[in-house]
Amino acid sequence: MDVEWSGNWVTGRLGVELVGDGELRDLLGLALRRNPKRAHLLVSNVLGKHVPQRPSVVHGVGYELGERVRDLLGEAEARRAVVLGYAETATGLGHAVADGLGVAPYLHSTRRPVDGVAQAGGFEEAHSHATSHLLLPEDPDLLAAGAEGSPLVLVDDEFSTGNTVLNTIRALHARYPRDRYVIVALVDMRSEADQGRLAEFAEEIGARVDLIARARGTVRLPEGVLEKGLSLVAAHDAGHAAPAPPAPRSAPARVALDWPAGVPDGGRHGFTPVHRAALEAALPAMAGRLADALGGARRVLVLGFEELMYAPLRLATALEDATTAEVRYSTTTRSPVLAVDDPGYAIRSRIVFPAHDDPSDGPGDRYAYNVAGAGFDAVVAVVDSAGDTPALHAPDGLLARLAGHTGQVLLAVVPSYVPPTTTERASAKASDRQEAATMLPEPLRGPAFSSYAADDVGWLLQDLSDTALEAPTEEREEAIQSGGAHYAESLPVEYQPSPQYQELFKAALDDSAARIARAVGTVTETVLAERGPRPVLVSLARAGTPVGVLMRRWAQHRHGVDLPHYAVSIVRGRGIDANALRWLAAHHDPADVVFVDGWTGKGAITRELATALEDFEGFDPEIAVLADPGGCVRTYGTREDFLIPSACLNSTVSGLISRTVLRSDLVGPHDFHGAKFYRELAGTDVSGLFLDTVAARFDEVADAVDAEAKELLAADRAPTWEGWAAVERISEEYGIHDVNLVKPGVGETTRVLLRRVPWKILAKRGAGADLDHVRLLAEQRGVPVEEVGDLPYTCVGLIHPKYTRGATGADGTAVTAK
Repeated sequence: MDVEWSGNWVTGRLGVELVGDGELRDLLGLALRRNPKRAHLLVSNVLGKHVPQRPSVVHGVGYELGERVRDLLGEAEARRAVVLGYAETATGLGHAVADGLGVAPYLHSTRRPVDGVAQAGGFEEAHSHATSHLLLPEDPDLLAAGAEGSPLVLVDDEFSTGNTVLNTIRALHARYPRDRYVIVALVDMRSEADQGRLAEFAEEIGARVDLIARARGTVRLPEGVLEKGLSLVAAHDAGHAAPAPPAPRSAPARVALDWPAGVPDGGRHGFTPVHRAALEAALPAMAGRLADALGGARRVLVLGFEELMYAPLRLATALEDATTAEVRYSTTTRSPVLAVDDPGYAIRSRIVFPAHDDPSDGPGDRYAYNVAGAGFDAVVAVVDSAGDTPALHAPDGLLARLAGHTGQVLLAVVPSYVPPTTTERASAKASDRQEAATMLPEPLRGPAFSSYAADDVGWLLQDLSDTALEAPTEEREEAIQSGGAHYAESLPVEYQPSPQYQELFKAALDDSAARIARAVGTVTETVLAERGPRPVLVSLARAGTPVGVLMRRWAQHRHGVDLPHYAVSIVRGRGIDANALRWLAAHHDPADVVFVDGWTGKGAITRELATALEDFEGFDPEIAVLADPGGCVRTYGTREDFLIPSACLNSTVSGLISRTVLRSDLVGPHDFHGAKFYRELAGTDVSGLFLDTVAARFDEVADAVDAEAKELLAADRAPTWEGWAAVERISEEYGIHDVNLVKPGVGETTRVLLRRVPWKILAKRGAGADLDHVRLLAEQRGVPVEEVGDLPYTCVGLIHPKYTRGATGADGTAVTAK
């Protein structure tokens, strides 16, 4: 059935034309503003502002744009990006873009001043009825570019003339200069003249400025359209008296959300990846409470409140999952728009009510569009606590107006987040440390959890040994790469080594024990010299844990120093376990914590840790590793890429502990990440053998360690990141276009063969016994080994690109398997 385009009414009467690509009319309709500065309004069908839409569509559109930004920037720059959305219309869209980008902090401009919060910037929106935008981040350094530079991603619903966005960049660039900006919009509606300004502007400020949009087109405006539009609005008002609001059909009821403590209501003061994880974990329970209160309602509108777009949007997406009801989402707005009940017009109805949040620009009317007459049998109004005022509940307030058009009105209030003052922060920090000390569980220790001795390591994890988490490798790979699951939500089936492979491991251990002991000694002496006198070792589970145990044993053996050692979880794309950090901060000085890992590949975890620690004061993001072939860190035992036998096996060389698990139904906001203890594999456990064999060589390498440590402490050890550059080159050369599928170094290549679906192995020409186990595993799995000359690593594992059919390359085209 053909559906009339919701711009025909305006086009027919004003001659306004919408011209663009095929999707443009699906995304946009037209209406008339009650605004002396601009006649027409582009009404988005997917923004969730004026037109009720399925919440999964609204969030999905923004999320997909965020994924495109991540592809454009590449993983390294994406991890340093900051996303800025525009109030009020794009606050939710910008937040969804930040979600799609993955680990970016988010901030949106606001028109609500907040006492005690310093302004970090502001700008004007020339065509808007309310022009002043404030930037009020809790973290005063959020918009700073930082030492390495951070791209700023600016998100608005439409890019029309470009004036607002370019003025914002110009103002921020003067205060926080950076070398890259990305503009994101649902639609790019610039004229040909305006399009040329972007390149000129980028040259003017000396930065790169990219633009990503869902659709492109332009609006053709006839001469005198502003005057004609104002006349048309006046004539329509004169001929159509506003009907009296209908009497309420029922009394509104309040629903307690139990919003997670410490999670902001939106991005007005900044929203971090840690906040995102806490909200995601809490959403199912909050949606369940809404679903219970809605009872048998079949058609439900979740209605947000002006700038408060993201919180109600995510509640609505969770409600979609929690109920079989038809769920729609939109928000109230300040924008005065003409309503015409015609299928060719985008704004069919409007509800008018007084402002209820004590706005800084004084009282005035507010609006909810396309709600009246839309057939909703229930409306969930979501406001922040600053808007939960007597005016909201008044006889002419929003709740009463909604109750005249639906049989059930529910009110859900999200607590308004107000950043603490400097004094409050200091007090809260001390209180948080005390609370963490009393509420979080003590570390798990062997032999109850792991085959390591109790004093070797304390695991800041929760025991998921009785939970079924394993899935076939190919099934996991497809789910991970199609975007259906994250790698940390399940476990691979533990590889059970053949007798031949076990013998190979033992031979490799005997051959490399002295070399490993030397690297252990060198990195430990460096840590003691630079982070002493008594550093707290915190290994990144699980590859870092055997190294942390060996470093602890070296310090005991050579210096009689008993170093605390813990293992924590860090997950690529989701950060480090925040509760583990809180526990550490409550029991130790964060400045004493030294993070430990086994080796570096391309440096993804190095970057992940640095990003994750931005929200935690006092921790040093530097990682100490046994081997740094990628040139990613400055504290290492060696930069050679050689066989570390602990990489040859999984849990049976790591205390019988699985890799870590982070899944919302298992790990709540106050839980440590999880892992399993494979007690049933005790018969093949070589964890103790590995440690004892290496430690037995400590004395014979002591002199060499002293010389190497002295040399390293005096040397320039600045990271070169040459590994990352090599990975990007290999990714393009082999047509993969995804650095996450390229795993460099002996350790990472071994992981590919043990846990993932390998495509091929690149081996450095002439590599010897270090690759015996790799060749054996490759032979067992039918994976070709290709010898390569100019390889900075001993080997590189390539994950099978067959599973990347949903991925796109930097040029936006689909990746094709070779």
